[in-house]
Amino acid sequence: MRFTSEQRLDNGVLEREFTLGEIPGTLWTPGSAAPAPLILMAHNNGLPKGEARLVARARHSAAYGYAVATIDAPGCGDRPRSAADEQARADLRRAMQAGEPLDEIFESLVGPLVEKAVPDWRTTLDALLSLPEIGGPVGYSGWTAVGIRLAVAEPRIAAAGFFAGGYVPSAQREEAREVTIPLFFLLQWDDEGNPRQRALDLFDAFGSKEKTLHANLGGHTGTPWFEADDGNRFFGRHLK
Repeated sequence: MRFTSEQRLDNGVLEREFTLGEIPGTLWTPGSAAPAPLILMAHNNGLPKGEARLVARARHSAAYGYAVATIDAPGCGDRPRSAADEQARADLRRAMQAGEPLDEIFESLVGPLVEKAVPDWRTTLDALLSLPEIGGPVGYSGWTAVGIRLAVAEPRIAAAGFFAGGYVPSAQREEAREVTIPLFFLLQWDDEGNPRQRALDLFDAFGSKEKTLHANLGGHTGTPWFEADDGNRFFGRHLK
């Protein structure tokens, strides 16, 4: 892992860009000297690690005392996309403009993104846990599809916060039964592109004995900011 830049924010949080082979990422660490528990934070469906809402959530969590890391996984952010990825995205734009069904296209786009992303997240986790300023345990926050696959494949993930917005491929909907860690699940009741009942069915499918659903009125990007505080308190119960 090679750090390429850093800046100290007003609240004492240290924000650093890094590269790990072909993986670009950002790490936020709190100002305290003690090793911090880690939250891996991923945005939905391939949006870049520098997306403003993700950065705001990461800085907020770091100020609470967590180390927070995000990456651009293969085909996400500024990383190269395959010809199949580009075709799927073009098909998605065309179908959305025409008002056609989207599930089959989302399967062809999101499914491969998930399969390629999880190995990079695990490689990043290995490198992060070798840093003296990070002490574990580990949480995950964000993109539900990747979070399900990661929670099943990676025993070091102790708790997860999932955002219901974003397509979850059929393979991950099946895997949801294998997820047994504590969960914090956020649902926007009026999300334009994500059917409410599908999100409720997914919540019901999770195998976790401790799972909490917070539903708020509003569209896809309307999650109230106070949910960030609730999420940090959830992680406080399981990571600290």
